[in-house]
Amino acid sequence: MTTVRHLHKFGGSSLADPACYRRVAQILKEYSQSHDLVVVSAAGKTTNQLIAFIEHLSVEPQQAQEILGQIQHFQHQLIEDLLEGEAAQALTHRLNDECTALAGLTAPLTVAQQAFVQAHGEIWSSRLMAALLNQQGLMAIAQDARAFLRAHRETQPEIDRAQSYPLLKEILAQHGHQRIVITGFIAQDEAGETVLLGRNGSDYSATIIGALAEVERVTIWSDVAGVYSADPRVVPDACLLPLLRLDEANELARLAAPVLHSRTLQPVAQSAIDLHLRCSYDPEAGSTHIERVLASGRGAKIITSLDEVLLIELSFSRGHDFQRLCTQVIEQLKRAQLTPLAYEKQDDQYRIQLAYTAEIASGALSYLQDAAIEAEIRLKEGYSLVAAVGAGVTKNANHCFGFYQQLKQAPIEFLCESDSELSLVAILRQISVDGFVNQLHTQLFQAQKRVALALCGKGNIGSSWLKLFAEQKAELEKRRGMNFELVAVIDSQTYWFDEQGIDPTKVERHFLEESRPNDGQEWLLKLGQIRGYDDVIVLDVTASAELASQYIQIAEQGMHLISANKVAGSSSSEYYYQVKDSFAKISRHWFYNATVGAGLPINHTVRDLRESGDEIVALSGIFSGTLSWLFQQYDGTVPFSELVDLAWQQGLTEPDPRNDLDGSDVMRKLVILARESGLELEPDQVTVESLVPDELQCLSLDDFLDQSALLDIQLAERLAKAQREDKVLRYVARLEKSGKASVGVEALHREHPLANLLPCDNIFAIESKWYKDNPLVIRGPGAGRNVTAGAIQSDINLLSSLL
Repeated sequence: MTTVRHLHKFGGSSLADPACYRRVAQILKEYSQSHDLVVVSAAGKTTNQLIAFIEHLSVEPQQAQEILGQIQHFQHQLIEDLLEGEAAQALTHRLNDECTALAGLTAPLTVAQQAFVQAHGEIWSSRLMAALLNQQGLMAIAQDARAFLRAHRETQPEIDRAQSYPLLKEILAQHGHQRIVITGFIAQDEAGETVLLGRNGSDYSATIIGALAEVERVTIWSDVAGVYSADPRVVPDACLLPLLRLDEANELARLAAPVLHSRTLQPVAQSAIDLHLRCSYDPEAGSTHIERVLASGRGAKIITSLDEVLLIELSFSRGHDFQRLCTQVIEQLKRAQLTPLAYEKQDDQYRIQLAYTAEIASGALSYLQDAAIEAEIRLKEGYSLVAAVGAGVTKNANHCFGFYQQLKQAPIEFLCESDSELSLVAILRQISVDGFVNQLHTQLFQAQKRVALALCGKGNIGSSWLKLFAEQKAELEKRRGMNFELVAVIDSQTYWFDEQGIDPTKVERHFLEESRPNDGQEWLLKLGQIRGYDDVIVLDVTASAELASQYIQIAEQGMHLISANKVAGSSSSEYYYQVKDSFAKISRHWFYNATVGAGLPINHTVRDLRESGDEIVALSGIFSGTLSWLFQQYDGTVPFSELVDLAWQQGLTEPDPRNDLDGSDVMRKLVILARESGLELEPDQVTVESLVPDELQCLSLDDFLDQSALLDIQLAERLAKAQREDKVLRYVARLEKSGKASVGVEALHREHPLANLLPCDNIFAIESKWYKDNPLVIRGPGAGRNVTAGAIQSDINLLSSLL
């Protein structure tokens, strides 16, 4: 059986002092298993101090020795504060020996020697964390990653997976029942010399080790909870993004955002790893989950910036094919893992400018010089970068306008859209960019949002909602600070689409002339590609099983959904949870409060009780406003069939009354409520009594209405029997915690709570751990186009509060 492992990575800020080490040990005690992997960076600023030691060694040897002394003292203090007895003595002895060896180094140091010096920070951190875990009763062993990670020395070193994989597998086999605390940031080349994986390379170490070890999840713990809409230190109103698409995260990392190293996500994209970012200072403060989701995006999600950017400028002579040369240069750089942050082609000057971070610029410059490109190459300093990142940003007219509008007064060197269309980038002559970042964040994320609405179904409920929406639109927009536009109306045969907006008061008069044939897919694809809107909400007020089967596609297009349609909510558990998961994983919402009880807050109440800690024991009641009205009226003076015809004419039934009379509508509501209660119930587990005789089931609607007198025979006999016992007939739904569920006609005493309702009323009795002796009862109108339209509008109001 394959061992399921997780990997936890802790950066230098998470290991800044003894309190941080103890906090990390507690996190591993609570959130890890005995066979998990741990990757650590050097503690605090140790790497920076080791670099300072190297730099001073050749120019100020005495100062270098003082810096080394400070490093040794800091490491001593960590050991003394965290460890006791032999463990402390052993680590102190090894630390002293290693610092003595470092003190004996003489300048100049080779690149390999410099890497060897810098590797000590991770080695010390790994040993100390493993010793601390062992001291606290968690079996652990320190592991130098150079024992198995193989890489070539390059500007952006890549791990050789073929060589590294068997070496790591051997180590995992040896230490299958203890946490392995591995050094980040370092690997080894074929000559046995240390190779550094770049600044912040410990994150890359974590995901590449995770991929090689085939772990299920990698969690990167740092001093922030994840990815925010902007740097929270710069923008106080920045919000944490609980989900981020993998391609958006890649783009953010490519633009050198500090929260994600540029190569951290490569192993994630090439494996089945689940990646989470969390805060070690407050583990429950939230997180960002990097999702492999390619749903349609609608614009910018993040504003990012860099203060130190360098430009490499290539000037070609006019006798060459400039476009071809530019393409070749960009492709060569991509293959060498040196893709620029942004670039601009100046056709009239035969010049291309490539933007890089200070860390990468020298390597890119050397590469271009070694490639013998026939161009004059210059390195220019003193630039900054501001970018808006998000799928769909280059197609969002509002975000593009806002980006350029805010930067029009800035000292712009050039603007560009990324080849992936995931970012808008501005390269500025170096200034403080914090002000621009704040302005952009406000412009793009706090300006009035535009929400597109698409109505599926323009029958009784749909027409009532159109009237209600026309009346409430201005008030809704004022209350929410958003703009709502009806952009599509869809029925089973045709649809009307206009991304500029459709006047809801004109739908009835102009639908035929404006609509086009509906193939079931075109309207959905058009909505998914709509521009100029931040969110799209589909309203399903049909009873269509075909439309319910497209709910996952609606989610895949990145849209929200509000349903009065009960089909998906009461389908098989497999499909129901697929739909729920498809919306949840891309942070979209599926609301269906209108599926049960029309405007009554029954779904919300049941869900809230369960989520608050209550336990639902039983549910019962009259769930159909249509059947409530019919049986309240049915006293024998008027045949049941005539009451059905009257209810149908008044719009109290489904378009086909048999969908009410066969019990399927009540059954669906019972299944939906059961699931909201936390009870597993399949539709075929409900015992359903149909009032529709077999001979009427397959007829056309007209033929059914013509022959509906057949409904009277059986019910007349049951009514007579009930009246002899001084009882009345009601169509009742019941569910017990055991899973026993039924819907059907019951004879109740006249004093029974379910017997005394107003026509069309629903009643729901909830028995729970908190409401055991005195059930919680909700009653009120449960049928009618107006109350159901009101429930749809209520869900729009609730959903808009979450956008």
